[in-house]
Amino acid sequence: MNLAGQWHYAMQIMPSLLSGVQMTLSIFIFTLIGAIPLGIIVGLGRASHFKPLKDLLGIYVWIMRGTPLLLQLIVVFYGLPIIGIVFQRYNAALFAFIINYAAYFAEIFRGGLQSIDRGQYESARVLRLTYWQTIRKIVLPQVMKIVLPSIGNEVINLVKDSSLVYVIGLGDLLRAGNVATSRDVTLLPLLLVGIIYLLLTAVLTFIQQRVENHYSYFK
Repeated sequence: MNLAGQWHYAMQIMPSLLSGVQMTLSIFIFTLIGAIPLGIIVGLGRASHFKPLKDLLGIYVWIMRGTPLLLQLIVVFYGLPIIGIVFQRYNAALFAFIINYAAYFAEIFRGGLQSIDRGQYESARVLRLTYWQTIRKIVLPQVMKIVLPSIGNEVINLVKDSSLVYVIGLGDLLRAGNVATSRDVTLLPLLLVGIIYLLLTAVLTFIQQRVENHYSYFK
């Protein structure tokens, strides 16, 4: 196939690849919307002095981080119906991704919370700030600066991990490329898939750098 033919073929399969991109971005965006707030809450619980809650959340984090996301997807979609909990394919994928990534975010935020000097909490009490006011106005802005590089790494991993949804039959970017490659016996679709993933990670890296610059006033 000459260069003109390859370009024509690329334009033919691009709609199916872009359809896969929509699924990838959908999983990515809604996972972040659900997992980051949940991760902050779990991280606060893991950093608390209430031992039963701390231990319970520790077991949750241990299970989520200690088993593959692929296995968790299978359990959520194929295993939970055995006990009467049934998810649609998309909802199953989203649920599995959120509870998995929330565990990773929780450990990142817990580390950031523990790096804040306890004297800042005591100073906040002197100023008559409530615990949640202290967390929101004083602690979290500093924690965000500390954890942003780690969060950025997980966010980029999330883009690539979204390809695992193929196991429950969802058509993401990588699956669209695999279908075209198997059908047409050419590696060009997978090359295009790789380029698209690189573009997505480049955009996310740029956004991460801008966010880090925003929080750079905390020294």
